[in-house]
Amino acid sequence: MDLSLFFAGTAGSVPSARRGLPALLIRRGSERILIDCGEGTQRQLVRSVGLADLTDIFLTHLHADHWLGLPGMLKSFELRDREKPLTVHGPPGTSALLERMRPVYGRPRYGLTIRDLEPGEAVRRDDFEIVPISVRHRTSAFGYALVEDARPGRFDAELAERLGVTPGPDFGRLQRGEVVDGVAPEQVIGATRPGRRVVITGDTAPTDAVVVAAHRADLLVHEATFAHEDADRAAVTGHSTARQAAQVAADAEVRLLALTHLSSRYTGHEIRDEARAVFPATEVPRDFDTIEIPLPERGAPQLIHWEPPQRQPQRRPPAPLESPA
Repeated sequence: MDLSLFFAGTAGSVPSARRGLPALLIRRGSERILIDCGEGTQRQLVRSVGLADLTDIFLTHLHADHWLGLPGMLKSFELRDREKPLTVHGPPGTSALLERMRPVYGRPRYGLTIRDLEPGEAVRRDDFEIVPISVRHRTSAFGYALVEDARPGRFDAELAERLGVTPGPDFGRLQRGEVVDGVAPEQVIGATRPGRRVVITGDTAPTDAVVVAAHRADLLVHEATFAHEDADRAAVTGHSTARQAAQVAADAEVRLLALTHLSSRYTGHEIRDEARAVFPATEVPRDFDTIEIPLPERGAPQLIHWEPPQRQPQRRPPAPLESPA
């Protein structure tokens, strides 16, 4: 099952020429899950990977830079004759806020549900769940952990055949937990393998809650609004510095750290370098970059930089032929 994160907006508080407001698209199989929807998010998606029929939207908190793009997007789905229902999840107060926005987006025919979540109240899907985590900001705020179910152990077909099991339906019976011709499943199936774990903090000061939730996660997406020289301002505003985010990643023993929600005062390189001094496996994605997260046995998470499609040069139409005199 493919799993990737597409960074539609990586700025903090206000957009810059290079970074849009917070929005992160999780792509897992056919699932399309949006985390936050800052102003201009649908435009960011349209000009990159397209405005997909999202399956869920999760808001980390209710500061305007994290949700102001949502009413317009909900209206766009209505104008596109969307049929699939959509649920917007968020911290307490989400339902009341979006109800006040009804004059903007109306009552969509596709069926819109708005849910206020409580900390730890998992949103369950077929083989994974998304769990809200209380973080430290100036208002009620969540991070989110996407946690896949554990996977069955690896089936050793060669060993099963050597033990006398005939390839075919009997292999399937073994994998379903049945004893076949005296061969028990545990003889040919390895230990259960953990699923992938991705943690997205939203806006937060450093907190042990993230360290616990992200323990040995495949990917931690942590805000780094400020550099260490502005640590006092980070503390006052409920944000993190790059160095603090890197220490959280180191304490949690994650495989890869991605820093986002950057203040417009930074280009990104100074944030990356400050974090790498503490936690070398750090990336600072730009808008439209993607991090692909393979299964652990297939490699490490990898940042892939966005390459815009090549524009075809426009040809001038041929000049009309002159009529003979």
